Amino acid sequence: MYKTPRHSVLFCLALVTLVGFCANAQTGPKVMLTTSHGRITVQLYTSKAPVTTANFLKYVDDKFYDGLIFHRVIKGFMIQGGGFDPQMEKRKTRKPITLEAAVSNTKGTIAMARRMSPDSATSQFFINHTDNKNLDTVKGGYAVFGRVVEGMDVVDIIANLATEKRTPHANVPIVPAVIKTARRVK
Repeated sequence: MYKTPRHSVLFCLALVTLVGFCANAQTGPKVMLTTSHGRITVQLYTSKAPVTTANFLKYVDDKFYDGLIFHRVIKGFMIQGGGFDPQMEKRKTRKPITLEAAVSNTKGTIAMARRMSPDSATSQFFINHTDNKNLDTVKGGYAVFGRVVEGMDVVDIIANLATEKRTPHANVPIVPAVIKTARRVK
């Protein structure tokens, strides 16, 4: 009976591990949201949502998100931010982008918020706090453009904040969840 040399077995195991790691590795830029509750890092899907990713990165590079809040927080659904300051004053945005709904809204993914029209997303985004696959089919879906790779515990903290109604807005955290900065991770 032929015996495989031990170093060959170890080499094969290392190769299988490396191939599996590479197949699961995320590509695309990362952005860190430093919030009043901790840091959230998202990996962006440049190949799956190129228009949406470029739009988000333009807002990041312009430091647009600095000082804005997560203004809509629903535990077990999502946390939404990127449009209002702590006084609920809306920041002026660029023109809306075309909808790219190719990835499912699963827990930990980041997607663009929009109005009823599919092509109405500007700066606002949300992080899914659970699997929200129903959002994949609502009037064309919602464009997922990345995933939380660090800081899901911070998403949980924000999702669990006490909220109130600030007419006309509902589910606004009583104590603001501030996005102090949003920066590309080098």
